[in-house]
Amino acid sequence: MIVRNLLGLFPDLTEFWKYPYIVCVREPDEGNRNLIGGFCKHNTSKGAPVVIMEIHKVIDAGIFSPRKLAIASLAFSLGFWGGCKPETDATDPEIRREYETGKNYYTTEVDGDVREYYVHVPSKYNPERPTAVVFMLHGTSGNGEKSYNISGWKEVGEVENILTVYPSSWRYCIIDKGKVKNTTKWTIYPGGFEYCSGETPRNDIKFLRRIITELKQRFNVDRKRIYLAGFSNGGAMAGRCAVEMSDEFAAVAEASGTLPKDTTFVPRRKLPVMFQLGNSDDLWLGNSTVNIPMGAFDSLLTNFPLFRKIASTHTTTFGMDSTYTLSGNPNSALIATYKAVPPDQEREFKFVLIKGLEHNYPNGKNHPLKGAELHWDWMKQYALP
Repeated sequence: MIVRNLLGLFPDLTEFWKYPYIVCVREPDEGNRNLIGGFCKHNTSKGAPVVIMEIHKVIDAGIFSPRKLAIASLAFSLGFWGGCKPETDATDPEIRREYETGKNYYTTEVDGDVREYYVHVPSKYNPERPTAVVFMLHGTSGNGEKSYNISGWKEVGEVENILTVYPSSWRYCIIDKGKVKNTTKWTIYPGGFEYCSGETPRNDIKFLRRIITELKQRFNVDRKRIYLAGFSNGGAMAGRCAVEMSDEFAAVAEASGTLPKDTTFVPRRKLPVMFQLGNSDDLWLGNSTVNIPMGAFDSLLTNFPLFRKIASTHTTTFGMDSTYTLSGNPNSALIATYKAVPPDQEREFKFVLIKGLEHNYPNGKNHPLKGAELHWDWMKQYALP
């Protein structure tokens, strides 16, 4: 029991009453918060992660040094006066409703790892009304907080009164184009990079599903209007989510990252998908200083193997016609739209080529176009059946 364990640490009950739980403080792990288990919150003032561990985990771990142990709060939070009531967890009604307007930091435990995500709550959020949600997945070397700051989605969230969510991937040793790197990555379908020997890919699908469950506990979520966008490695993860989480997401936008080419997947549900790429994206198009000509987009969709395979993978996987209609402006962005088969079904695949965009998620600063606005204008017309 919790009290018995605590008494082992504090024989003097007058001292015990002051200390309901143990807080284990640990420095960041190379910029990634790979923490010891238990419940976790973030010390934003110092930028250091703070793990509130369950008592038995602290005792089992033998963490008692002054550097790693701190003690806080009041005994009531452990239910000392409630006959050794179990400590509060994420399913407690009071916990799940905790949020502030603006930036919120949350953690959740998945397969023994403490994972993190940020949620922006718009100033006009009304807990009495169902609210749409958009996930934004960062690229390689990024994290949820960076995506929160630079993607442009929190600004769209404020204007459109939607909840926006920014998860962090996991840090790994990987081999990318023959080079060994230590960086953050989403667990995408094989082919983009290799894991170093001994690395275990995390279950990011399970992580994202866990976040959705917790969002539904904390907020009044419109369950038919949950969307996802991702950039680069996050765009590839968005493609995987379009296949494996189409029962949760109403529409998915992939930016500069997508599904493996020459492959047909079997999604849980055929849903609307957008793929966008800059005509100056050297990561996709090579290190040439010559941009893909915008005027050649129509012919490239048929004759350029990269574009043809991207389109084919999406049309075969998500049940679209192989023919398309072209729209847009060659001075900004061109859009090829592939309609569903049969045509009465409300979904489409859009292939967007953006003029002058390098390997970035456009936010109005790194490029005149704002990706979050473009994606939301398209996503919001769709809902789960």
